[in-house]
Amino acid sequence: MAGDNALALSVGELSFKLKRMVEGEFGHVRLRGEISGYKRATSGHVYLALKDDQAVIDGVMWKGSANALAFQPQDGIEVIATGKLTTYPGRSKYQIVIERMELAGAGALMALFEKLKAKLAGEGLFDRGRKVALPFMPRTIGVVTSPTGAVIRDILHRLEDRCPTHVIVWPVKVQGEGAAAEVAAAVRGFDAMPVGGPVPRPDLVIVARGGGSIEDLWAFNEEAVVRAVADCTIPIISAVGHETDTTLCDHAADLRAPTPTAAAEIAVPVLADLRLTVASHRQRTERCARRYVERGRERLDAMARLLPKRDQLLGPQRQRADDAGTRLDRGLERRVTLARGGLDRAGAALRPAVLLRQVERGHERLANTWRLVQSLNPDRILERGYARITARPGGETLSSAEAVRAAGAITLRFRDGAVEARVERAPPRTYDKVVPEQPDLF
Repeated sequence: MAGDNALALSVGELSFKLKRMVEGEFGHVRLRGEISGYKRATSGHVYLALKDDQAVIDGVMWKGSANALAFQPQDGIEVIATGKLTTYPGRSKYQIVIERMELAGAGALMALFEKLKAKLAGEGLFDRGRKVALPFMPRTIGVVTSPTGAVIRDILHRLEDRCPTHVIVWPVKVQGEGAAAEVAAAVRGFDAMPVGGPVPRPDLVIVARGGGSIEDLWAFNEEAVVRAVADCTIPIISAVGHETDTTLCDHAADLRAPTPTAAAEIAVPVLADLRLTVASHRQRTERCARRYVERGRERLDAMARLLPKRDQLLGPQRQRADDAGTRLDRGLERRVTLARGGLDRAGAALRPAVLLRQVERGHERLANTWRLVQSLNPDRILERGYARITARPGGETLSSAEAVRAAGAITLRFRDGAVEARVERAPPRTYDKVVPEQPDLF
């Protein structure tokens, strides 16, 4: 067969021949294009892509050239890159090694991005005062992302490893036409869920998407998404793209996570660490309690050693009690002796003659008092022919003519009885000798 005697090339040999051919033909080129997928590695090297409306070419800029740049490259910026073309045999692709790069004008997407950012920032949607603190341990987490991508799997696995939590996924498109409307509807849908409803309302919402170019992430720069995130009353973590990717959704959210996995780490604490912390606190509490009891016992023992013995405390009191008992006996004996003496003296004074004299004096005082009472009795004068006039009814004694006339009905009390009478007024009589007017008695 034709070609049987031709030498077969290895894959590496062919790749290096192609590399020399490309580098020889395109040793120096200047390209105009828009930066996309800009990323700076930890080594300091820069990786990006230059694109226009027809094609895309990968590019790399080594650390020394990147440090010499006069501006900070960003996705969407149109630049002019100077360098050489080469191939990367490990992936069978060609790329440009950029030596110099200067601005060629802002890209259309980045210009739109900055314009919309300035507008929404002017309305206060990105203010720190609007942001709320995340819950320490949310019971339910809502995730707005694609249900088929690696993002949701990474979030679920990370939550399972750290702290198993109930997760509600609201499936949406994260790229392309209609993606922004679905993401905004999902955020507002979570916010509209009632507390205590059939589906638990999330305590935290994560809006997540994997990395990509500015075009791939543009749905999260749409005004509808940004306003939905800013208006949501549930705390929101934005985890769109990788660390170098920034969207307006990140500015409106309460917290930005560099990656979806990092969002899961921020959302919940490590359950194992919490258990260790609780166990450590419990052990410290027990040790403190035991130590407190031990110190109390030590202080009690020390105080007990310093306290005097029972006999030392009670000895003086016992002696005083004995002395008091002895004095009490003597005092009782003396008291009885004195009482007996007083009784003897009182008994000697109680002679019959003395008692009789006291009785006679009492009789005499009683007789004098009775005579005085008899002399003051108003009815004693009735025996001498007088009468006592009293009002009827009432019975009070009347002592003047005016009082008799005012009473009208009277009672005349004599020695041997009483007579009732009425008083009538009569014209005064004229006498040669003026005498007090006397009432007519009937």
